[in-house]
Amino acid sequence: MTLVLPVLLLVLQAISTSGFITAVQSPTSTTAPIRTKNLVLSSATTDASSDTAVDVDPSEYDLSLFSPCKINLFLRILRKRPDGFHDLASLFQTVAFGDMLHLKLLDDDDGSSTDDDEFMCNMEGVPLDRSNLVLRALDLVREKTGNTDKKFRANLVKQVPAQAGLGGGSGNAAAAMFGANELLGRPATHDELVEWSGDLGSDITFFLSHGTAYCTGRGEIMTPVRAPFGPVKLCIVKPDIGLSTPQVFGALDYDQLSKEDPEELLARFLEHGVDADGDDAYVNDLEQPAFDCLPELRELKEDLLQVKGFEHVMMSGSGTSIFCIGEADDMDGFLADFGSREGISVFPTEFISREDGEGVWFEKEWTDVNPYA
Repeated sequence: MTLVLPVLLLVLQAISTSGFITAVQSPTSTTAPIRTKNLVLSSATTDASSDTAVDVDPSEYDLSLFSPCKINLFLRILRKRPDGFHDLASLFQTVAFGDMLHLKLLDDDDGSSTDDDEFMCNMEGVPLDRSNLVLRALDLVREKTGNTDKKFRANLVKQVPAQAGLGGGSGNAAAAMFGANELLGRPATHDELVEWSGDLGSDITFFLSHGTAYCTGRGEIMTPVRAPFGPVKLCIVKPDIGLSTPQVFGALDYDQLSKEDPEELLARFLEHGVDADGDDAYVNDLEQPAFDCLPELRELKEDLLQVKGFEHVMMSGSGTSIFCIGEADDMDGFLADFGSREGISVFPTEFISREDGEGVWFEKEWTDVNPYA
């Protein structure tokens, strides 16, 4: 069924969430028990797709939500702050590659009530304790709405790999906040969810937008924008090896930062769409440290730049995913080449957004197997 949440019309306006942080905080209920399962159906691997062939019956849950990931169309690092964080400016965009979160409210009426949450995930290596952002999101909504006695069964079916620069975990947390609020009868407004999300991490607020947003400060200042993108296809290419965000920032050479004005970059995307009036609008200041840490990542980008048909090629976030805007002229040849390379996964996808109106979440027809990994 389609569940509808009152959503403010998202126009070009700044939304500041004063409680927004980048560092992860400990959840309020650190000692709360939880029953967990890991539904890995194949041998352990770093390939995201191989763990996702799991059969879930949505009828066993109250709500199933698609959890998209994101790319950064540009990412400027402006300066290091006295508190150790960095001021940044970035244009975020959701894409139709993501995970699926199934939720059920456990209650006495159907005999499913329990003293603790039940959490399942198909992907090897995903934490199953309360360090997981899905569980922290459920805890946060319960605490803020006064429903601390309510418990959930959550089944997270993941495709998005970790350390990819795609915000997979943040998207999962946003979906969990939305879903929990729905199943509790919508005790919180959309604005309250946006404000509370800052207690969990910097990217989560973005995933409560309609899918395109300009983020500044440490990420706590979010401006939803309407860009004339239209249908945009892309491929995300992810090497198995990852980089942590602290590792990338630790290798940042401030003398090599771009001099481009981020507001001018934003204006180019808003006026010209995904073309942005030239490839030089695609700026990511974190490519330099990521490529220094992993020279093979630079080589992968150079290989992708040689593929005819791709209009723009750039690393997303702190890596290690590289996205390619457009479609290869010889798509079958591209997929055969890069999809067969050892340690490389290829995810063809497209831009996605959340519709305006009463209660719309991101929608995407779910496929549980990546045929090109």
